[in-house]
Amino acid sequence: MVDDTMCSSAVCAPARHAVTVRGSRRLGGDRRRGTLAIDLGGDPSFPEKPAFEAARDLGVAVTTHAGVWGTALDQNMAVLHQHGFMRPGTVYVHGSSLGDDSYRRIADTGGYLSISAESEQHAGQGYSPTHAARAHGIPVSLSMDTSVWWSADLFAAMRATLAADRSREHAEAHAQGETVTHTTLRAHDVLSWATRGGAAALGRSHDLGTIEVGKKADLVLLKNDDSPVSFPLLNPHGHVVLQAQRSDVHTVLVNGHVAKYRHRLRGIDLRAVRHHVENTVEHLRAQLGESEWHKGMNPEVPRAKTIEQSRFGTE
Repeated sequence: MVDDTMCSSAVCAPARHAVTVRGSRRLGGDRRRGTLAIDLGGDPSFPEKPAFEAARDLGVAVTTHAGVWGTALDQNMAVLHQHGFMRPGTVYVHGSSLGDDSYRRIADTGGYLSISAESEQHAGQGYSPTHAARAHGIPVSLSMDTSVWWSADLFAAMRATLAADRSREHAEAHAQGETVTHTTLRAHDVLSWATRGGAAALGRSHDLGTIEVGKKADLVLLKNDDSPVSFPLLNPHGHVVLQAQRSDVHTVLVNGHVAKYRHRLRGIDLRAVRHHVENTVEHLRAQLGESEWHKGMNPEVPRAKTIEQSRFGTE
């Protein structure tokens, strides 16, 4: 999974020059390389150019927003391509509100799409572009966008991605008066995006993403005999994508280290973490004041438009 932590939705406007540097481990003496995350703001003067130049000169990978409704649209892709900054391995988060030329550029330059279906459906970056990714042969990974507004649950991400793609396929067929009985995107495709896809987008296919000799022992094992949806296990891929949830994770190994066993995290004091989080919330609440806190927690909800009904067959 590629984690996208830069705010990019219609609810939270992106910063004009937002740049963050992240570290990721690679094999070969466990060397570290940076990943430059650049938030395109839609300014035609391209103020983000120095950041892309730095990434190119340092030889580090780039993660950037693309296809976000209202910003980072086709003109941004054209500018990136014109300046030679659409390089192999670049990860384009969302990629929703783009045209075919942009998808062709991403495909031709060896880019990846990071789909955040929950965020795209809730915040309106655009429709999750899995259909475009398949049509243009663009590799896909899954991401969460932010753990503040959405679930930060990879099982939910897989379900949301599959549902969004199938919903679009049905809607397009209905518009043509047709019926879809066999959907194109399958559960095993989405599971692959969540595992192999994430490893590939991070440049880590050599040591992550699949269970093979020589790769890191990064494993998530599912088992929950007390769950009423744990049986019958007829289609493992479909079961993981459509039925499993975080409570079904029995064991987690990270590079061979047991991080979770028998459904309980190991080496983490959750009580202490909870205490710190609750203190942070109370501090923010006190700083804002009850009135502002209540206003922020209860935003104004637009009134739904209703259609005046006619009364056929009645006097």
